[in-house]
Amino acid sequence: ADFDGSDIGLLHTVREVPGFLAIGVILLIMVIKEQTLGLISLATLGVATAITAYFPSMTGLLIVTLISSFGFHYFETVNQSLQLQWLSKEKAPQIIGWLVGAGSIATLFAYIGIIIGWQKLGLSFNFLYLSSGGLTALIAVFCLFFFPNFRTETKPITKLVIRRRYWLYYALELLSGARRQIFVVFAAFMMVEKFGFEVHQLTALFLINLVINIFVAPLFGYFIAHFGERRALLTEYSGLICVFLAYGGIYIFDWGVVVAATLFVLDHLFFGLRIALKTYFQKISSPEDIAPTAAVALTINHIAAIFLPVLFGLLWLVSPAIVFMAAAFLAFLSFLLALLVPNYPIIGNETLLMSKTYSKYKNG
Repeated sequence: ADFDGSDIGLLHTVREVPGFLAIGVILLIMVIKEQTLGLISLATLGVATAITAYFPSMTGLLIVTLISSFGFHYFETVNQSLQLQWLSKEKAPQIIGWLVGAGSIATLFAYIGIIIGWQKLGLSFNFLYLSSGGLTALIAVFCLFFFPNFRTETKPITKLVIRRRYWLYYALELLSGARRQIFVVFAAFMMVEKFGFEVHQLTALFLINLVINIFVAPLFGYFIAHFGERRALLTEYSGLICVFLAYGGIYIFDWGVVVAATLFVLDHLFFGLRIALKTYFQKISSPEDIAPTAAVALTINHIAAIFLPVLFGLLWLVSPAIVFMAAAFLAFLSFLLALLVPNYPIIGNETLLMSKTYSKYKNG
C-alpha cells in the first residue's frame, strides 16, 4: 500500500477506535450472553482478516481494519471478563500465563508457515490473510454451536460502572494503552524503515518472541502468584523504561540491527508481565463489576490510541528518537503509580493510600 510513517499512524488510529468504543459491550451483554458475544466477535475478526488483502489501498485498509478491530476488541473485552470470572483468584495468574503460552503456540505455527511459505512457496498476501482469517472464523463458529454455555457465579451489572476505588487500575490502563501504541505502531515500523526488514525477516523476529513467550508466560504467572502484582508491575515498567530509552539510542548513536532486534524481543518480553494488571483488578473488584469494568478499562486503555498514532506519526517524520523518549517517560509514570499497588490487594485495600484497611488486613 506504499505507506509512510504518517499513513501507518492514521491506520492504527482508526484501528483503535473500536477499542475506545469497547464500552458498547455493556449494552450488548444486556441481550447476548458474554460467551456468545465473544465468539461472534471472534468470527467477525476472522472474516474481516480473510478479505484484507483484497483491498490494498488507504480507503480499503481503513474499512477492513475498522471491522476487524471491532471483532478483536469486543472479543478481547469479553475474553478478559470471563477469564477473571471463571478463574479463582489463587489460580488466575498461573492459568492466564498458560493461556498466553497456548496462544503463542498457535501463533508460532502460523508464523512458521509464513516464513516457509513466503520464501519457499511464493505465497501471496491474499492467501495468508484468507487462510488465517478463514480458519479463525470457522473455529469461532464451531465453538458457538458445539461448546456448552458456561455459567458464572454472579450476574454482571449491565450498566456503566466507574468506581472511585478503581482509580489506580484505570490510571495504569490509560498509560499502558499509550505505551502499547508506540510499541505496536512504531517498533516494528522501525525494523522495516530503518533496517529494511522484509516480510519473512520481521516474521522471524516475531517468531523468536513467540518461542520465548511459550515458556516464559507460564513462568510469569507463577512469578506473579509468588511475589505479587506490585513487584511484577515494577519489574515490567522499569524494564520498559530501559528498552524505550535504548530504542531512542538507536537513532541517536546509530546502533546496529542486532541491538534493535534484541530490544524488540525484550520489549515484547516485558509486556508479558501485564498479566499482573489483570489479576490486580481481579483481587480488588466485586465479581459483578468485572464485565462492565473490563469494557470501561479497555475504553480507557484506548483513549490515547485515538490521537497518539497520528500525532507521533507526524513526530516520527521529524525525529523517531523523540517518539521513543516519550514512551520511556510514560513507562516512568507507570512505575511511579505502581509504587501505590499494595503487596496484598483486596477489596478495601486497593492502594497503599488505604493505610487503615491495609493495617487491619496485615494484622488479621
